[in-house]
Amino acid sequence: MDLKDIKAIIDLMKKNSISEFELEREDFKIKLKRGGSQPAQNDDSSVATYVPPVAITTGGAIPLAIQSPSTGSGELEIKSPMIGTFYRAPSPEAANYVEVGSEVNADTVVCIIEAMKVMNEIKGEVKGTVTQILVENAKPVEFGQPLFRIRPT
Repeated sequence: MDLKDIKAIIDLMKKNSISEFELEREDFKIKLKRGGSQPAQNDDSSVATYVPPVAITTGGAIPLAIQSPSTGSGELEIKSPMIGTFYRAPSPEAANYVEVGSEVNADTVVCIIEAMKVMNEIKGEVKGTVTQILVENAKPVEFGQPLFRIRPT
């Protein structure tokens, strides 16, 4: 997780009035708190505590949750990693990032999700072919909502 990801989490905390956030992965743990006038005391030096809000001006790529849908079709779903507005293209005049039938890989940008005026590029995170686009352009999405279905190759 890099600084851009942490800043995106902070903005989502502010937008949704969340006072505490904790994430733990293999060798990484972060705990963010909003509000209080004093930082929390932590015994673990790998835990960060957040008190004041921070402004974000740019977005970065956000890791996705990719899971098999319950349909048993063998396809994978790319799910939204955040709450925001889904955009299929970088601007209204530009071509869409992907269409049904497009080949994607782990580094392919498949869409943008705008959260708190930050444009976050969402990458495919899997190699395969887009079989369905599940969200209309410029529509709100929720955390964990399926965005695309991919047939892995």
